[in-house]
Amino acid sequence: MQFAVSETSDHFGASGGSSAIENRGLFLAIAILALAGMIVSSISLQRHYAKSASKFCDFSEKFSCDVVNRSEYSSLVGIPVAGIGVAGYGALLALATFYRSRVQTPIRLLLAALAGLAFALYLTYVEAYVLDTWCILCLSSLAMITLITLLAAVLQLRTRS
Repeated sequence: MQFAVSETSDHFGASGGSSAIENRGLFLAIAILALAGMIVSSISLQRHYAKSASKFCDFSEKFSCDVVNRSEYSSLVGIPVAGIGVAGYGALLALATFYRSRVQTPIRLLLAALAGLAFALYLTYVEAYVLDTWCILCLSSLAMITLITLLAAVLQLRTRS
């Protein structure tokens, strides 16, 4: 019995060699970071609705997740920003996993990540200059969306024709 063996091509036009493997690695890294972002945002969402003070995230007057997560800036038109984070990271996770074979996915990932980064930078500005208090969960989320944006930019650059 003979089998025909041919070099496969992924949807980005790269030969089935190391480029396709590197792209899969980028998608995997983005998916892992998005899942971590969903977890951090879920914890923030829980803290938004919690009635008691948290001990794991309150270090001082300058580092208090409860102050940030319960401030007037913690909701946007009645929707907790942590809930927006869960949804945003969920969209990034879906793009990096279920929709990764689509040609438009790299640019969609980059645009979604840039939108998330812009929102996170605005919230960081609020923490620094309005509330004068930092949230370690929010800073962790900022680090994750920054990394996702960088990885999505690399992916987009690699897949452009």
